[in-house]
Amino acid sequence: MSNVIVNRVVDFLKKFPPFSFLSPELLTQVAKQVDLIYFEKDEFLFQKGEPAKKYFFVVREGAIKLTDIIDGKEQTMEFCDEGDVFGVLALLGKRPYILDAKANENSLIIAVPVAVFDKILKENSQVSLYFASGFASGQVVIRSDLSETQKVRSLLGKSAQQNGLLLFPGQASINYSQPVIQCYIGDTVSRAVAKMSEAKVGSIIIVDEDNFPQGIITDKDLRNRLIAEGLPYDTRVEKIMSHPVVTAKKDLEFSQIYLNMVKNRLHHLVFTEDGTDQSGIVGIISDHDVLLSQGNSPAVLIKALQDSEDVHEIAKLRNQAEGMLIYFLENELAIDFIAGIITEINDTIIQRAIHIAKSRHSPQFPEVCDTPFCFLGLGSEGRGEQLLRTDLDNAIVYEDVSASLEEKARGFMHLLARDVMDILFACGFHSCPAEMMANNPKWCQPMSQWKDYFRQWIRKSDQPSLLMASIFFDFRAVAGKMALAEELTMHVYEEISKGKIFLNFFAKNALLNPPPLGFFRNFIIEKSGEHAEKFDIKLRAMMPLADAARVLILNHQVVGINNTFKRYEKLAELEPNQAALFKDAGKAYEIFMRIRALEGLSSSSSGRFIQPDSLGKLQRQLLKNAFFPIDEIQKILRVRFQLDYFGK
Repeated sequence: MSNVIVNRVVDFLKKFPPFSFLSPELLTQVAKQVDLIYFEKDEFLFQKGEPAKKYFFVVREGAIKLTDIIDGKEQTMEFCDEGDVFGVLALLGKRPYILDAKANENSLIIAVPVAVFDKILKENSQVSLYFASGFASGQVVIRSDLSETQKVRSLLGKSAQQNGLLLFPGQASINYSQPVIQCYIGDTVSRAVAKMSEAKVGSIIIVDEDNFPQGIITDKDLRNRLIAEGLPYDTRVEKIMSHPVVTAKKDLEFSQIYLNMVKNRLHHLVFTEDGTDQSGIVGIISDHDVLLSQGNSPAVLIKALQDSEDVHEIAKLRNQAEGMLIYFLENELAIDFIAGIITEINDTIIQRAIHIAKSRHSPQFPEVCDTPFCFLGLGSEGRGEQLLRTDLDNAIVYEDVSASLEEKARGFMHLLARDVMDILFACGFHSCPAEMMANNPKWCQPMSQWKDYFRQWIRKSDQPSLLMASIFFDFRAVAGKMALAEELTMHVYEEISKGKIFLNFFAKNALLNPPPLGFFRNFIIEKSGEHAEKFDIKLRAMMPLADAARVLILNHQVVGINNTFKRYEKLAELEPNQAALFKDAGKAYEIFMRIRALEGLSSSSSGRFIQPDSLGKLQRQLLKNAFFPIDEIQKILRVRFQLDYFGK
């Protein structure tokens, strides 16, 4: 490449990150090895499903659109303008492209070989975090302002979030009911009800002598048109059936079936041989069947959970949520979005479990069953970060009652906690080895006892107390009376303000886990035991950042932000002089969450222990560079809380 062209490439690239992070000498080396490629309008750069190329792209002139085929139509998911970087999947591992890239107009593209960036990624943490932040936030196009990567989502991300709240691609298969329970025109309601009861279904199709559908009777019809009207059970079925029947062909696309039911306000849709009511019945689907089939639709899945009274069905729905999590991770949606959805699903399961448990035990405890209480999520669930069904940390706080009702209130709350935990175990969640769960009587207590717990932990500040504080200070109200959690939070801050030295002890405790790289920048791995030669991503990478964020946010007396990467976002806002570091720490934490979830799903484990050799060369380097903020954040703790002098 001639010097004139190289200089023009340098002048262009230096205006945009990650190239703006490079020294002039290094940028010149990069510019000498890039290719300039011209694409005419509508020409493809790459197509969905193709293996990732050995280079990524920067738009020099023109515009590139990233598209996908949805419901048979091409939809533009993102536009790439001058300076935008895309196609970075080549940097993040060997996996196919997830979208088509097509020139929206005649365009000049800079193709940067991945090999050029190998050394740069190892030596320049800014460049590494730039690409890693795009990986963590799920962006397909990485924009020029690194500071906005947490806030700005690509159109693909927005579209996926919005569409996912109703219909998300990749739904599970729909379970059609067949054979269809039916009876004839002229039969009595008594006969129809007997058939429904025998088959344990909530509807029956009424057919004529040719077995063509004429109407439908549901439980609702029986309530409103028979019982409410005082009609006898020997009434003929055609008197109370709903008609005409809306029919369709069974081989319709899901979207057509769904829209048909929505348009006609249907709870049931009957499938016939030719799609009309003048042919035989081949199946039936209910709106409940639709809910159960849409495992990759968050809103539909949550709605199904909210309507369910059956523990086995709740467990089945939570299993479907695992499939949804896999889909989200494979399509690289933003971690904060994924965590928000999974947290909402987990919360809904807990709320349903509480409803079931209360309904079961309230009749035996009429004096105390209405005692206000709050179910608290702790640990990763309290922070809204529990993507996998790992062990649970939780507790119950309830209002103090009169001395005469204390024993009954305690008995009711303990039964409630026991049943809620049993339902969560049935849904695949693991028991906490340390028994930090609501079904442990120690962690199911009235408000006065909880205040005493926190008072002791804060005032003693010994190692056991600091351990309890690190677990319980991330509590979050999941269900029940939220004001109880707020009251407990205010108590915590009041106690900390009375003895501020607690934060010094708490900060020192946060330094127990040093940065996860050894002297020669090798992963610090477990030396022995079941997980020998593996890297503990929770202990070595996630906990140092989570512990530091907790201390710093407590120091600022910020209420209502439990999530680790959101805490770092808030800290960046509160401390502008450290904003870049805090934002990098938040991005690093999202990267660790994603890697752990992927490892857990692939190995059917908690994802905590990772074999470093299983990671690709560049992935290992990206992970190592994501460790950089840990050391810097811990330096801030040492200085701010005078830890080099404290406790000596």
